[in-house]
Amino acid sequence: MLKISVWTFASSLALSTWASSSQEPLVSPQADWDSLKSAVGGRLFEGTPFAHPCFTQGFASQACQDVRSKYLDEVTRASSPSAYIQTQWETCQSNDDQCLLSYEDPNDPRPSLPPRQCQLGSIPEHFSPDDVAAAFQFVQKTKVPLVIKNTGHDYKGRSSAPHSLALWVDLSLSSQFLQQILPPTLTTRIHRYPITLLLFRWVALEPKEIQQLLSGVVTPDGHYRIANECRNTDLFYALRGGGGGTFGVVLEATIMASPPVTLQAVIVSFTPDTTHTQELWNILADNGLKWADEGWGGFSTSGVAILINPGSNKEDAAKSMDPLIQFGKRLKAEGVEGIQFVVTEFPSWGTFFETFTKEHVAVVGSSLALASRLISKQNFETPSSRSALVSGLLAADEATPGLIILISAPSSFPSTGKTSVTDAWRSSVYHVTVVSPWEWDATAKEKLGNYTAVSRSIDHLRKITPDAAYLVSLVLFQIAYSDVWPFLEE
Repeated sequence: MLKISVWTFASSLALSTWASSSQEPLVSPQADWDSLKSAVGGRLFEGTPFAHPCFTQGFASQACQDVRSKYLDEVTRASSPSAYIQTQWETCQSNDDQCLLSYEDPNDPRPSLPPRQCQLGSIPEHFSPDDVAAAFQFVQKTKVPLVIKNTGHDYKGRSSAPHSLALWVDLSLSSQFLQQILPPTLTTRIHRYPITLLLFRWVALEPKEIQQLLSGVVTPDGHYRIANECRNTDLFYALRGGGGGTFGVVLEATIMASPPVTLQAVIVSFTPDTTHTQELWNILADNGLKWADEGWGGFSTSGVAILINPGSNKEDAAKSMDPLIQFGKRLKAEGVEGIQFVVTEFPSWGTFFETFTKEHVAVVGSSLALASRLISKQNFETPSSRSALVSGLLAADEATPGLIILISAPSSFPSTGKTSVTDAWRSSVYHVTVVSPWEWDATAKEKLGNYTAVSRSIDHLRKITPDAAYLVSLVLFQIAYSDVWPFLEE
C-alpha cells in the first residue's frame, strides 16, 4: 500500500539585527525596529552568543556546563538561532569580536578569562517567530541587508552577516501517515504562517529518483507563491538548484521519495600512512567510472573508504567490489594498524546511518577555511589522468590534512533539464573538500593564513580540473574572477 508521510514544522522566523562593538551599526533608527516589532506582534527578542553563559555566569555555572557539554553537538547548534555549525560565522574574522570556546577542548576555561569579553561578532541581536512579509517590507524600507538562517550549515557563511536582518527558519518536525496520495499540483494548509505542511509520497522508486514536486515560497515582493511544474514554472526551475534563499524564503515542499531499500556496503578503515592511502585511492580511481555507473557512492579520507549501493545484491556487490575487498583482506592479514574491514548488508539507509555515520560526521563547532572541487569523469578515463588525480589528492591532503572525497555526484543519471542544478554535477564522480581549521585565539593574520592554505591546497586539483565550473567554496581573495568565469572578460 502506498503511503504519504506528512511532515509539519513550526517555521520559527527570526528577525535579527547584528551589532559589533568596533563598528557603528548599519541600521536605521530605533523607531524602524520598534515598527517592525509591532508588525510581528511584539515577537522580536534578543539573541545572545551560544557561549555567553560561560563569560557572564561563570565557567563552573550550570548554564556554562550545559553549553560545554553540547558545544560540539550538531543538533543543539542547529536548534539555536545564535549558533552556527562552523563558528567563524559567529565572529568578525578581521578582529577579536567573538564569543567562542575551544573546539579542541570546550572544557578549557582560557577563552572566557579576562580580559576577553563576549562579543556579538556576526550573531543575530534579535529574533522573532513570525512573518517573512514583514521582514521584506522592513529591508525594502530601511535598506538593511537580509540573510536567511535555517540550521546554520552554510559553509559560505551566507546565513550570517554583521548589522543585518535575518530570517531564522527553525524546523521542529512532527509526522503522521496518510493512506492517500495528493496530486503534486495541490497543497494543503493546516494553519497560517508559521505552520507548513510537507508531503512525502512513498512510491516504488530508486532512492536516486527522489524528486521535489512542489515549493511554497515567499518572494521578495511579500507574496506567498506555489511553484511546481504547472504554476510559476520558471520559479520552480530556479528553486530546484538555485540555492537556499536565492529567490525567496521556501516554507513548504512536496517531495516524492522511495521506500526503504537494502544497502550493500564495503568499509575499509586503517591508520593512515602514505603507502596504503595511495593504494586505496588508486583502487578508487581505477574503478571510479565503473562503480559510478553501477550505483556505488560513499566517501573516503586518507584512512577510510565507505562504499554503499542501494541497487545491488550480495553476489553482484561482491563481484563489483572485489578490488577493494581484496585490499581490505590483505590489510587485515598483514595486521595493519587500525584495520577494520566489513562487507555487509543493511536492511535500510537508517540502520547504516546509525551504525557508521556517527563516527564520520563533519566537524562541528570549529572555525575553518574550506575549499572544494568537482572531479569530472575525464579525470578517470586514462591511466595517466588517474595517476595525476591520485597525486593531486595526496598533495592536497599533505598540504591541509583532512581531505574528504565525497563520492556523491549523480554522474550516471542524465539531467532532465527541469532543474537549475549545474550540469557539472552530472559529469563528475567526486566532490573533494579541503579544510584548514583555527582555534579560538587565532589572530587575523593567522586566519588569513588558513584561507591561503586551503587555496594553495585545492590548487593541486584545480590545475587538473580546468573545466570544473562548479566550486562549492572559493577563496575569492586568491582567485581572479577571470580564472573562474572567463566569459566575463569577453
